[in-house]
Amino acid sequence: MRVIVTGGAGFIGSNFIRLLLRERPEWHILNLDKLTYAGNLDNLADVTDSPQYTFVKADIADGPAVERILDGFKPDSVLNFAAESHVDRSIEEPAPFLRTNIEGTQILLEACRRRDIGRFVQISTDEVYGSLGSQGSFTEDSPIQPNSPYAASKAAADLICRAYGETYGYRVTVTRSSNNFGPYQFPEKLIPLMTNNALADKELPVYGEGANVRDWIHVEDNCRGILAALERGQPGRVYNIGGGNELPNIELVRMLLEILGKPESLIKFVRDRPGHDFRYSLDSSRARAELGWQPLIGFEDGLRSTAEWYRQNRQWCEKILSGEYLEYYKRMYGDR
Repeated sequence: MRVIVTGGAGFIGSNFIRLLLRERPEWHILNLDKLTYAGNLDNLADVTDSPQYTFVKADIADGPAVERILDGFKPDSVLNFAAESHVDRSIEEPAPFLRTNIEGTQILLEACRRRDIGRFVQISTDEVYGSLGSQGSFTEDSPIQPNSPYAASKAAADLICRAYGETYGYRVTVTRSSNNFGPYQFPEKLIPLMTNNALADKELPVYGEGANVRDWIHVEDNCRGILAALERGQPGRVYNIGGGNELPNIELVRMLLEILGKPESLIKFVRDRPGHDFRYSLDSSRARAELGWQPLIGFEDGLRSTAEWYRQNRQWCEKILSGEYLEYYKRMYGDR
């Protein structure tokens, strides 16, 4: 099997590539990544020398480059992890999200369709569904009601994938996961942000009162679900991949502080994010029934191992926590 993983230098993509090299050692993998601020080849430093792995720097919105890569590598399947994925950045500047997440997905889809590449898996998010109240869970048939520019761009990409299946009969499968956590996550996301700040005895900025609820899944469990969707998913289907671990943000932050042995006095409540979805919850019964998938990593065990990874990999973090990121951090939290 020959597969292209776009966005493979990012958080979920790099963990997926590592999973493939471990679980499918006979496969050949090409990592196509633009290497934006969130793309980091250090995420894959331990696999760079693998004969089964190749990296190519390219943008999925660059049609000629995508076509050259597809023609040269001749993949059996393409998995599209490439995306602008940070909600706060999408609020600050939506345009890059529309270009990469919508236009880039369509360009990649069209190039794959014209070459009749066997399978296309679109990696999406529960945020396309919008916000829930205190009860219920999103199913794959729930209406799409995105509330941030990021979520809207991912929803549009999902609908383009659906249209390619319905109009052209192209074999597209979509996965939508709940909030991921684990090693190699970019530090502006909640868990690494709080962990790194706590380790440095800095304030932990929590939006509003910290009451917003998220459903957490360890990145390796999500990656196993994506692999199951590639190998056993039905074309035209959407699969929710949720961890079933719902927590208000403030409870999660307190758990991290306890794990790290840091005081709750580090918590600083800041002005809430515009359009902040209150709650996410995914019903993953379809993935369990059709893919034979289920999460394997317990939430507390996964959280402890993740916090320890960041404690042991301070050098990886410090290379990122500088320059452009510091300017962004000041804009987001400095005057709140």
